[in-house]
Amino acid sequence: MLESYVTPLLMSYVNRYIKNLKPSDLQLSLWGGDVVLSKLELKLDVLEQELKLPFNFLSGHIHELRIHVPWTKLGSEPVVITINTMECILKLKDGEQDDHESCASSSTNRSTTESVKLMAKPRRVQQAHPVDPDLPPGYVQSLIRRVINNVNIVVNNLILKYVEDDIVLSVNITSAECYTVDEFWDRAFMDISAPDLVLRKVINFSDCTVCLDKRNASGKIEFYQDPLLYKCSFRTRMHFSYDNINSKIPSVIKVQTLVESLKLSITDQQLPMFIRIMQLAIALYYGEIGGHKEGEAQDMGTHTKETVINISGDESEATSPAQPGVQFQNPEIYLQQGEDDQQGWMSWAWSFVPAIVGTGEENEDKEFYDETDIGLQQRFQRSLIQKDPIVSVGFYCTKASITFKLTEMQTESSYYSPQKVKSKEVLCMEQEGMAVEVLMMGEKFFDCQFGFVGCQALCLKGIIGVKDFEENMNRCETDAVFFKCGENLNIKGMTYLTNSLFDYRSPENNAIRAEFILDGTHHKETYTEIAGMQRFGAFYMDYLYTMENSSGKGLGVQPEYSLINKDDDQSVIQETSVKRLVVGLMDLRLDSSAVHRILKMVACGLEHEYEPYSRAKSDTVDENRILPSVEDVAALEEFIPSRLTSVTILKMSITIPVAEFNLLDCLLPVIMGEKKSSPPVNASPFQPLRPLPALQIQVDKVNVEHSVPMYGDDLVSTVSSLSQPSDNLLHHCYAHCYLKVFGFQAGITSLDSVGSFLPLAVVVPSFSTALYGKLLRLPMYWAKRPFVPITEYIFELPYFTIQATRAQTLLLQAICQSWTHNVGSGTPPGINEALLSEVYKAPGVKSQNLLPTLEGSIQNVELKYCSKSLVKCASGTVGSIKVCAKAPGTSESVKEKLIPIIQGPSDTKDLYMSKWLNESRKPESLLAPDLIAFTVQVPQQMEDCHNSGAVLLASIQGFSINVDPVFYMWLLHQPQRNSSRHTTQPSATAPLAVPISKKKEDEASVGSTPLAKQLSNQASEYASSPVKTKTATESRPLSVPMKVIQNTPEIYVSPEEKMKELIGVLWNAVKRLTLQLEVQSCCIFLPSDTLPSPSTIVSGDIPGTVRSWYHNQSRMPATLVLCLPQIKVMSAGHKHMEPLQEIPFVASRPVLEEGDAFPWTISLSQFSVYTLLGQQKSFSLLEPVGCTSTLAVTSHKLQAPGTECRHSFVVCLHVDLESLEIKCSNPQVQLLYELLHSINTTWNKIQKRGILRQSSNYHEVTVGATPSSPVRSSFGTALPDTSTCSPSADLGSPTEGYSMQTGDDSPFSDTATLEQKTSNIGGSSGRVSLWMQWMLPKVTMKLFGPVPGLKGTEVCIISELEDLSASVDMQDVYTKVKCKAGSFNIDHYRSSRLLPKF
Repeated sequence: MLESYVTPLLMSYVNRYIKNLKPSDLQLSLWGGDVVLSKLELKLDVLEQELKLPFNFLSGHIHELRIHVPWTKLGSEPVVITINTMECILKLKDGEQDDHESCASSSTNRSTTESVKLMAKPRRVQQAHPVDPDLPPGYVQSLIRRVINNVNIVVNNLILKYVEDDIVLSVNITSAECYTVDEFWDRAFMDISAPDLVLRKVINFSDCTVCLDKRNASGKIEFYQDPLLYKCSFRTRMHFSYDNINSKIPSVIKVQTLVESLKLSITDQQLPMFIRIMQLAIALYYGEIGGHKEGEAQDMGTHTKETVINISGDESEATSPAQPGVQFQNPEIYLQQGEDDQQGWMSWAWSFVPAIVGTGEENEDKEFYDETDIGLQQRFQRSLIQKDPIVSVGFYCTKASITFKLTEMQTESSYYSPQKVKSKEVLCMEQEGMAVEVLMMGEKFFDCQFGFVGCQALCLKGIIGVKDFEENMNRCETDAVFFKCGENLNIKGMTYLTNSLFDYRSPENNAIRAEFILDGTHHKETYTEIAGMQRFGAFYMDYLYTMENSSGKGLGVQPEYSLINKDDDQSVIQETSVKRLVVGLMDLRLDSSAVHRILKMVACGLEHEYEPYSRAKSDTVDENRILPSVEDVAALEEFIPSRLTSVTILKMSITIPVAEFNLLDCLLPVIMGEKKSSPPVNASPFQPLRPLPALQIQVDKVNVEHSVPMYGDDLVSTVSSLSQPSDNLLHHCYAHCYLKVFGFQAGITSLDSVGSFLPLAVVVPSFSTALYGKLLRLPMYWAKRPFVPITEYIFELPYFTIQATRAQTLLLQAICQSWTHNVGSGTPPGINEALLSEVYKAPGVKSQNLLPTLEGSIQNVELKYCSKSLVKCASGTVGSIKVCAKAPGTSESVKEKLIPIIQGPSDTKDLYMSKWLNESRKPESLLAPDLIAFTVQVPQQMEDCHNSGAVLLASIQGFSINVDPVFYMWLLHQPQRNSSRHTTQPSATAPLAVPISKKKEDEASVGSTPLAKQLSNQASEYASSPVKTKTATESRPLSVPMKVIQNTPEIYVSPEEKMKELIGVLWNAVKRLTLQLEVQSCCIFLPSDTLPSPSTIVSGDIPGTVRSWYHNQSRMPATLVLCLPQIKVMSAGHKHMEPLQEIPFVASRPVLEEGDAFPWTISLSQFSVYTLLGQQKSFSLLEPVGCTSTLAVTSHKLQAPGTECRHSFVVCLHVDLESLEIKCSNPQVQLLYELLHSINTTWNKIQKRGILRQSSNYHEVTVGATPSSPVRSSFGTALPDTSTCSPSADLGSPTEGYSMQTGDDSPFSDTATLEQKTSNIGGSSGRVSLWMQWMLPKVTMKLFGPVPGLKGTEVCIISELEDLSASVDMQDVYTKVKCKAGSFNIDHYRSSRLLPKF
């Protein structure tokens, strides 16, 4: 009879999970054809044991269970199992419970599994004996398989709840039905038959609702939030392929789900809880919770193992505890696998796939192995022989949206009426054509692909009192969209469904067995970034994990592979993990509405903090580490698994318009955790600005690569124990990051009244750059290895240029100020119609005022930074810097003029005399040395060791600067209003530079809101719910706060004290500094008129331009040439080194004690001034001169009673000058006057316009008392020194000027005076003594001029001073100045055409 076979099978499943069932009653009911069971309780302990998830079932029951068995048509009609109202409540296991249960579960679960298997085996034998002679065994098995393959399961009203802290997550599915279908996916009674050997099933879910609410301390939900997901329906298709008709499990399992519309809704109170749920999912995925005990070697908080999917070859292994992964069968210490429960929940989930399919009972001939080492080895060997099924899981969504809402409380008219929560939509993100696909085969291959075709984000309704998108604003839809990525689904087509069960072109829908790529190399070659973008367009992610042996062939692909009788096989298991993310064409517009909504969402997400699921591993080093063997090190050298993540962004555009309103001062403090939101107030009405200036950034491609070792903790622990690890092992102990940017450019644009942007006015032309960095994992393991770098960064910038007119820079400044200063609502200051008309010229209209463009470029920038446990060092080079001005031509015949402003490097070694103008000059070589080369090394602050001092090596090549009048023109330009320009301002918007009218209800704006009105109970339109619980923070929208300036008194600090503090800071920086500084001469040309560069001269060559004008032009503008000196600074005992060193390096003579680096030797040479007056005339103003200086600094500690230790400084400077000769004539005086007048006029205009001074709105107010008279200063309160005032020749001791009379018999013994005196003299940095001396052999001044009335006659007055010396001795109590002149004489000469010239 069929009942004897089908009834025990159904009873085994029902009795396994339901309490208090009588098998006899159930058996009798089944024989009748229908079973109805009511109010059933689930066996929670059985569910927890089989699921092995870190959850406890608080309750679980079934309201009604119906089973219908059509005994008369069992071969043509399905068995129907109906569950009406099933509810389960789960909670996360407590930590203590985990610890106790995990210890016992390993033994109890194991014994339970053994007993179940041993009991199941004889039961199957007993059931197999009474075989009806009319029913052959083959027919019975075939019939049972047909029954199981066609079972229909219907679940009505499925309720799942999860509770944690104040979170209540509930999932309610109104109806779910699973049934078998035919090849057209229509309901049918099917069986597995040749030649297809496939089985298809469909699951339909109706009205799925997901709610996320907050409960109070008593566990009650006071206010129900809007559902996260409301009445969403979707369908799932399952496709199973078998190798033969007697296969127990499918060879290919394909389960895919399609959702037509998915609408998620998140309120401000739900956002922290939603983030918590996402953190829970991530912690479950990586196995950070649920079975990981304290004290184990691995810490999932700092490093997580690669999730390995385990699908066993038979049901018994699937239901048994997960076994250790085969990737840990190697002898490497860092690859030791932990306990079986350390695997993630994915490993558990997919181990049940064969049981869900349910193609038969357990294999009776299967041999059971104990959980011993021998059993594990046998199971591992058998897993290699058996072929794991291929599992493909997919999720597809046609359209999805996520809406962010702000909530407010609403009170009914009645006093006793309950409060209700009202939500307002403010932000929405929409996606089209989304697909998630997972492909796996056992533990050897896992791949996950995710992507979507299009995405956009838009603003909805008002926020923070600014009604920018209300119904009455009449703003177009394009204004609301601030983010767009990818393509339109209608244009792209259904490419996201390619090769899915919902694609009619897929192999499964055309009776073709699908082929899967299960080789890592082949997978990367097939699924490239280009292929991903062709399928999706907006976003594509591919995560690939593979496990291969040392021969390079994937494990499990060849079933004959086995370790049996191959004990000597030492092949290494190689794991790889690669994540690739690609973002397509992206357009982001960060306007005021979008930025404030995004920051508001971030602020809401940070309003509640939960305890983390896993704690970071303490920074402790295991001193009892086992040293690796030679074989272990050799295995590590051969292959080290790593995780590689690659992110690529294609064609990105970011637009930052002028802030139409700015309320960041109330959002950013909340995000930074500084303060809470202020009481809500009303804000001024919003009026959009048109045209809307904006800064736009465009990038062709951005690529980021990040690489970390897969098992970093164990790898570092192993490698750090080696005495001399190789470079390869050290390389893998770092986390590496590469950033490459291609085609970066920025410019200014404007959004017009119709919603389109004007053509981009490029400010930063396209350039590329790269950055590389690496960070050492677990630095505490390398504490005894100071030579190992902790961090390293390398930055490369081949070329960078910026170009802008003065109007463009003013507009950029206004855009920045609109975001950095709270301007409320309306037109930002500095933006007017004249400025916009000058920046955005109308097409076809020529401007009357042709303005110059300033262009600056920098080339070949290379910077390197390295940090070790003892030192921090940096080095770098800058190839060249050039700045020029481009003056447009006045007509078509007059071409654009190029005026060089700054050139570096420039050969200035011969420019200190005018002879270079008459000599041949070589053009600037392309192989010229770098303009700037430097190396700096600073010791770390270590208390337990005494390190050497810092080292600074720097070299700067020559500069040429042309202070051209066109630069003054560019700097002083101010846009002028053009009366002939016709505005196209629509009547609906406010004109620029026109103040916005205020309404009565808008008087509570920023800075003018009365305190009483702010503290009133009137809530804004979008206020949050004031509900408070013990575990949550109140969430309410932020509004414009009233600025309260706290007048904190400031202590007056005298200039003397500030100078002493500055000297103390400088002393700490240079007291052990090894300094080598070389600066070549900088030549400054100051012409009286513009000097454009001729076309025959190399672009930007300033000396070549001057020389060309000097010889070839009929009228050269008068030019003043100022040649600054060459500077060389060398510390004591230091030998010359190349300025660019390979960091870190060791100085030839490191400075160990304070002050040993002094005295410094400072030499200046070839300082001169001369003039070029046209007609090839050059006159010297200051002949070349130089000097040699010696700077010495000593310090002594002064310990005052009751105060902290202070320093006393003695600074000595000795300068030996060369002979000084000055010449001056009338044309030179006139030139100097013109230049000084031009500079003074420019400076006055700059100050008048407030370009270089702070605005009056942000001036500082100093509160505090100031000295009433100079008598009370530090100099007036101290007694004059009666001792001999020496020049402090002894640098090692302070002068006698430190002694002071403090006896009671002093006339200055007043108490207040003494306190002020000691505080002022001592200061925060102690006493300072300064002694300076100058020595000048000779000063000659020659004045030339014509004699009035005598044509051709000139006079010359020569004055000479010889043996000049001066010294200054400055102490806290006195200042002494000495001057000396050996001789002085004046001579007068006259020359004429008849007499020889002087």
